[in-house]
Amino acid sequence: MSEVNESSSSWREGTGSVVGDTEIRYNSRYSAVGGGYGGGPAGVEVKGKDGENWKFHAVEFAKGFAEMSVEFGKGVRDVLKQSVIREDSILVRKVGPLCCKVCRRLSFLNEYLPEDRDPAHAWSVIFFVLFLASAVLIASNDNIYPTTSVKKVYIHPPSASRISLPDGRHLAYQQQGVPAELARFSMIAPHSFVSSRLAGIPGIKTSLLQEYGIRLVTYDLPGFGESDPHPSRNLESSAMDMLHLSYAVNVTDKFWVVGFSDGCMHAWAALRYIPDRIAGAVMVAPMVSPYEPRMTKEEKSKMWKKWTTKKKNMYILARKFPRLLPYFYRRSFLSGVHGQIETRLALSLGIRDKALLEHPLFEKFWQRDVEESVRQKNAKPFVEEAVLQVSNWGFSPADLKVQRKRPGKGIMHWIKSLFGQTEEILTGFLGQIHVWQGMEDMVVPPSTSDFLQRVLPDAMVHRLLYEGHFTYFYFCDECHRHIISTVFGKPQGPLTPEPEPEPEPEPEPSPIQNDDGETQDTILGDVATDEENVSSVVNPDKEDYID
Repeated sequence: MSEVNESSSSWREGTGSVVGDTEIRYNSRYSAVGGGYGGGPAGVEVKGKDGENWKFHAVEFAKGFAEMSVEFGKGVRDVLKQSVIREDSILVRKVGPLCCKVCRRLSFLNEYLPEDRDPAHAWSVIFFVLFLASAVLIASNDNIYPTTSVKKVYIHPPSASRISLPDGRHLAYQQQGVPAELARFSMIAPHSFVSSRLAGIPGIKTSLLQEYGIRLVTYDLPGFGESDPHPSRNLESSAMDMLHLSYAVNVTDKFWVVGFSDGCMHAWAALRYIPDRIAGAVMVAPMVSPYEPRMTKEEKSKMWKKWTTKKKNMYILARKFPRLLPYFYRRSFLSGVHGQIETRLALSLGIRDKALLEHPLFEKFWQRDVEESVRQKNAKPFVEEAVLQVSNWGFSPADLKVQRKRPGKGIMHWIKSLFGQTEEILTGFLGQIHVWQGMEDMVVPPSTSDFLQRVLPDAMVHRLLYEGHFTYFYFCDECHRHIISTVFGKPQGPLTPEPEPEPEPEPEPSPIQNDDGETQDTILGDVATDEENVSSVVNPDKEDYID
């Protein structure tokens, strides 16, 4: 037995001299569980570190992934060469000549490359490095230029007056100018998109309204500001809300409706559905539906060409996919922070409009108006408003044209027409319509006023040179005075209150005559009572009898 042990030890020493010291020691006994070879040696001792093994596997995996990516890229390149980048492919036929032309014009740049470099390879590397450098500069832009502080939207305490409508909803409103009993003219103004009752005629002075005796009433549309939302809102219900508001605030006579931008669609609705209550309309940069069927292709093309791509896409979404609008609204004016108006509403503005928007007074007014508009933090009213702009209104501004009503059909109408007994009936809106349009307006392009002038020949269109979308309506005292004087003429001031009637004096008692026609004095002392008068009539000789 000792010989066997000595031979085994000599074998290990000989093997170690050939293989080298691997720092692994094996026991002479095998595990009884695995039969020696099944489960591995029970006496293995590993002195290497697990971290080194992990790093080794990670490096090998990265090398394999890189090799696979290179092979995949080569495969994609071969596929593109065989299918897309062929001489007979559509892409090469359309884009190839243009690329060749550009490359020929830029071939002079190859002179600046090393002679031993392929231009295609060199320029691809140059453009790749340029792309990475641009990405790094854009990413580090925040560190180079300090960011301005973001102002959060503040919800103010409720402050509006409200009325109750027949359907139980409440409508918030605001009044300016003279009181109701002194108003010579009354004006009601619905607001535009992302606005509120606080807008009205921005910056108009109370002294101007008092000079002309005007009472201006503005209100929040359903779901905006402090007004309750409407379950199924449309333009007819908007006109009915305006009608109920006029009665609730004691506007007994006809009133003027004032509209600005896309808020004019509510003014158009008032002219269509409650014309008997409207004295006239004042519209500044009036918006019509971009899908108005009565517009010509040229008028539509001029309108759409002025808008930004984002605004066009928002109109398409409102018409085709309105359920996607809340996502965009919550990332803009419903995000809880303030932003620039042209960014929030995707507006394309001219030079004068941009200068006005940068004024601190306009910025303060705009932020306060937006805070009131988004008070309820509900996207549904804004979606409804956007859908109303692009949907079928149920009427066209052309329907407001004054024209004779066609006579009815039938033999009775024919007989009445022979004898001249038919009455001439006019249809459309019979009041005045004033339109002010800035010729540099890029939000509501001048082609809109051209359309209105064509379909409403009786409307008075005032074209304003060098004016934009906001410059003639916001914070312009001279412009406000020009609008008011054009509509109402010379200032006459508010109405004078009627004096209260004085109480009628009590009639003096008439003297009583006797049977002979002589007047009988019945005054005793200072006052003659009724009893004494009666007694004097019954006993005319009573005085002589007393004497």
